[in-house]
Amino acid sequence: MYTSDSHADFQSSSSEKGQVTPNNPSGRFQGGSLHSVKVLPMGHPARYNDVELFMPSTPCKEDSGKGFSFSSWWKESRSVLLLRLFPCIVWMRAYDWRKDLKLDVMAGITVGTMLIPQSMSYARLAGLHPIYGLYAGFIPVLTYAIFGSSRQLAVGPVAMVSLLVSNGIMPIVTAHTSTPEEAQKLYTALSIHLAFLVGAIESVMGLVRLGWLIRFISHSVVSGFTTASAIIIGLSQAKSFLGYEISGSTHISVLVKSIIDGIDQFKWQPFLMGSLILALLLTMKHLGKNYKRFRPLRAAGPISALLLGVIFVKLFRPASIEVVGEIPQGFPSLSLQYSLDFTYSLQLLPYAALVSGVGILESVGIAKALASKNGYELDSNQELFGLGVANLFASSFSSYPVTGSFSRSAVSNDSGAKTGLFGIVVFLLVGAALLFLTPVFTDIPQCGLAAIVVSAVVGLVDYEEAIFLWQVDKRDLLLWTATFIFTLLTGIEVGVLIGVGLSLVFVIYESANPHTAILGRLPGTTVYRNIEQYPDAYTYHGIVMMRIDAPIYFANISVIKEKLRSCEHYCPSKTSRGVEQDRIHFVIFEMSPVTYVDSSAVHAIKEIYNDYRARGIQLAICNPNRKVVETLAKGGVPELIGYEWYFVRVHDALQTCLTALEARTSNEQASDVENQPQEEESNAVDDDQMTANQSQLYLPLLRSTFSNTTFGGS
Repeated sequence: MYTSDSHADFQSSSSEKGQVTPNNPSGRFQGGSLHSVKVLPMGHPARYNDVELFMPSTPCKEDSGKGFSFSSWWKESRSVLLLRLFPCIVWMRAYDWRKDLKLDVMAGITVGTMLIPQSMSYARLAGLHPIYGLYAGFIPVLTYAIFGSSRQLAVGPVAMVSLLVSNGIMPIVTAHTSTPEEAQKLYTALSIHLAFLVGAIESVMGLVRLGWLIRFISHSVVSGFTTASAIIIGLSQAKSFLGYEISGSTHISVLVKSIIDGIDQFKWQPFLMGSLILALLLTMKHLGKNYKRFRPLRAAGPISALLLGVIFVKLFRPASIEVVGEIPQGFPSLSLQYSLDFTYSLQLLPYAALVSGVGILESVGIAKALASKNGYELDSNQELFGLGVANLFASSFSSYPVTGSFSRSAVSNDSGAKTGLFGIVVFLLVGAALLFLTPVFTDIPQCGLAAIVVSAVVGLVDYEEAIFLWQVDKRDLLLWTATFIFTLLTGIEVGVLIGVGLSLVFVIYESANPHTAILGRLPGTTVYRNIEQYPDAYTYHGIVMMRIDAPIYFANISVIKEKLRSCEHYCPSKTSRGVEQDRIHFVIFEMSPVTYVDSSAVHAIKEIYNDYRARGIQLAICNPNRKVVETLAKGGVPELIGYEWYFVRVHDALQTCLTALEARTSNEQASDVENQPQEEESNAVDDDQMTANQSQLYLPLLRSTFSNTTFGGS
């Protein structure tokens, strides 16, 4: 560790005085002994055009003494492929039947009892018969247990996707049908085909590893969109509470107007029953969430509420309360004639992309959180593939799009689910309901299903996030507010597009306007930090140290050029050290945060260097990573600037620059002593020539350091 103020790395040598050395190539007296600088060697590749720049970190099989074996390669590749296609193999191999089986079975039963009533409620929200909700909770659950990578994620119908399905399909059906029977048939067919499109999109994204695209959707956008959608979903269920039809629009103004216009048709019976069921659901949910001993109530709430509703209807048969009606009994039939009918595919594709995006965000977010909580790794792309395959199978067995559920996944985790076996238990439970319980579901009150939907979306109203953003980041609050307001006023599609568009605008702005910092040395250390953050950090007369905290490429290069050129106008502060200078002689460019440079950056660095050189300023580059060094080397930057001006550390660069300034000062003092009568002529020496002389001062020493060094990176 270097601890002195300016020359901690210097070693004096009296024998160098008046001799030809690397530090004194002319052998002339310079007014005092100079210091040689301990510089950590920075590796440079020897050639750039006809050899591979970077050697692999591990030897190839051919070089390890063993010949290449196709059978061994195929065996290894087949094993990796099987694990990627069937992640369930991982937990199956390590399954502890004594410890895990009981927990998985209990979790499966708990989630299943919650899924059965929820699935019928969400099918109604999607504009479908309740049986399609049960189908969505059947085959897709089993498929995900095999192809999905999360061990606690509960897949099936969810409120958000159900709303998007209704919003996307209804305009198409309205435009292409004339009778209610035709409309219902086409609506069902398009819902099944939409599941196929969603599955295809998610599967392809997983296979080609495009999961990173979802990162561009800000959490603030998702939260604002979810909150607005929850309000829309809640209002859309008002028809079952109030007892009359309202508009199916997703615009809040249309919904509110429709509710007000039909108020004269209000029926108090369904309103009272729905309110009581809703109060019961919310109470059980609150108790189960906040009190450990009442935890089973959270999952039992929906099924308990529906059973009470069914009992009431069977006992009193109130004519004013609508019921679900007849539900087909048995397993779903193949529906390939719908899933592979591409007549309306182009019209459905934008909605399929929207459903995929929302489903991925909902699923991957909670899957990663649960994986972290349970101590295993989760691959986002594998998760995409698993969700895609689940939707492809869903479309083959009369189901609409599915994704991971926040509420049911939380219940599965709280119930102790250890592996995907819990999903197989859910599959068996829903299958039993399809075979034996559908006659019981006939008398489920519609207001009870609506109460289940409302109780589920109440938790999606994330007003606490808005309060948090107000305290932390006003820009993210703007994203949240814009997405929330536009989703409510203009509909779901426009709201999402505006939110995502604003997110991308902020990303592009940040990328095009990177943060930069003038560095100073913290007293008593060799650590260099932003002088705005650490005002007591030492700066040095005639030297500016600058750091760019972003990749350098075509979008931000003009801004970076301006900031680099502005360095020469930097004014020293009260903490500046060293001999006072009349101008800047060195600019040290700290590149460790720079992860990437493109061809535009290479051209810009050359231009900046030539501009600096014309002003008598030397550019030094510190700690570029391997990829950046390769790009700069291919562009000829090291030869232009000089290998001796590449450094591993800012400290090395600073000490070299200080020594060069000392040599410059010593030369000027010696010239003043020897040529006092010619003072005016001496003062007229061109600054460009002085810079060239100081650049040559340490060239032999530093070149010998780098000449035999292989590239090591940093």
